[in-house]
Parts: sequence; C-alpha cells; structure tokens
Amino acid sequence: MNNKRILLTQRRERLVAQAAAQRRALAHDIEPWRTPLALTDKGINALRFVSRHPKSIVGGIALLAILQPRSAGKWLGRGWVTWQLMHNLRGRLEGPVRSSKLTSPIRTVAH
Repeated sequence: MNNKRILLTQRRERLVAQAAAQRRALAHDIEPWRTPLALTDKGINALRFVSRHPKSIVGGIALLAILQPRSAGKWLGRGWVTWQLMHNLRGRLEGPVRSSKLTSPIRTVAH
C-alpha cells in the first residue's frame, strides 16, 4: 500500500512539473499575439458600444457638425478623455460581475 502511494506521489510530481512546463511554453508562444489580440478586443468593444448607443454616436456627430471644424479636434479630445474616464469608472463600479460577462466567447443579442 505504501509503495502505491509513493508511485502516485511521484507520478503527481511529474505531471505537475509537465503542466508547469506546458504553461511556460504556451505563455511564450502566445506572447507575440498579446498586442494584436488586445487591439482586437478594443475594436470589438468599440463596435459593441456603437451598436448599443447609436443615438449617442449620431448626437456626437451632429454636435461636431454644428461646431466649427477647427475646434472639432479639441472637442474630440475632450470627448475621448471623458469617455475613457466614464468607461473606467463604470468598470470599477460594476466590478467582477461585468468581467464575468465578457468571458463568454459567444454573445447573443436579444431583440
């Protein structure tokens, strides 16, 4: 019985070491994809925002059309900073509940 336990312990140690080596290799192989995937995630989030808030986007474009073109860049910068602040604040307020929704690889839109 003791010999069986020793064999199981040794096998477990080998498997744990093998899993750790596989995680390191996977992390190394995925590293070049980290930046492109992060950029893709940002693009997908932007598209989701646009699809969920079309009136806001149209209103913003109309506001820019009303403003003088030379001040449009200034207002775009202010709007971008405001949007980032609101987005970060909303993410912090919602906490892990919001992030758990984003882990699903398939999202369906209810109409």
